[in-house]
Amino acid sequence: MAGKKGKHPKGAKALGKGDYKDLLEPLQLELVRMAEWLQATGLRLVVLFEGRDTAGKGGAIKALSEHLNPRQCRTVALPRPTERESTQWYFQRYVAHLPAAGEMALFDRSWYNRAGVERVMGYCTQADYTAFLQQAPQFERMLVDDGILLFKYWLCVDQAEQEQRFAERHQNRLKGWKLSPVDLEARQRYDAYTRAREDMLAATHTPHAPWTLVDFNDQRCGRLTLIADLLDRLPDVDVPNDIPPLVPLKGRLHRERYRVLEPIAPYAPDKRGDGDEDR
Repeated sequence: MAGKKGKHPKGAKALGKGDYKDLLEPLQLELVRMAEWLQATGLRLVVLFEGRDTAGKGGAIKALSEHLNPRQCRTVALPRPTERESTQWYFQRYVAHLPAAGEMALFDRSWYNRAGVERVMGYCTQADYTAFLQQAPQFERMLVDDGILLFKYWLCVDQAEQEQRFAERHQNRLKGWKLSPVDLEARQRYDAYTRAREDMLAATHTPHAPWTLVDFNDQRCGRLTLIADLLDRLPDVDVPNDIPPLVPLKGRLHRERYRVLEPIAPYAPDKRGDGDEDR
């Protein structure tokens, strides 16, 4: 798939919304073609999105999957393991979410939780962490050997930018759900997360499952860069479009008719101003 990588030098002006949409649309069309290719070939695609809190994982996944069939392209964002899951083989609950033929799975955080938040926040033992670093390359080797296309992305964000995003979440009720007590604690451990990431990369950046780091200080530019990189690393293959033509219907087109129930009244916004005396 041919995606053209754009450059956004550090310190350059942030990409505007209009320019972003103009650049994103052709990439999303390429993603649709990629999904058709996956369906036709029966291949399986797994993309891991990792990074610090507020890095932009959710936005990147949304941009990638926005125009794809949700039955084919699934987002995997697992909650904390249950008591039972915590006694299983660590990778076990992730295996259940791997794609079948023709599907893709986008992991909003993945098994690398153990190398990041679990290590930094003390949610796992040192023995658990050491075992993970040894087993992860072997686990990914099995996935790749079985034919899964595996891509691992780390989204990079500076602490100053991260703090701005934390402040926005704290002030915006619509984004408040994104801010948890763990996130607030993690703010104090930026350097610890840096060390954990570097140790993780040293142990798990392998020829069969390499990592790719993407600058997400400008999230719009970061999304474009990530999607273009993914497309560039997949074959540029056109799948014949077998959709039949949309033939016009004969006769008069009908309006809806109702016998049992009627639609509810259309939404009407309150026309009163914020300063209305009745409020």
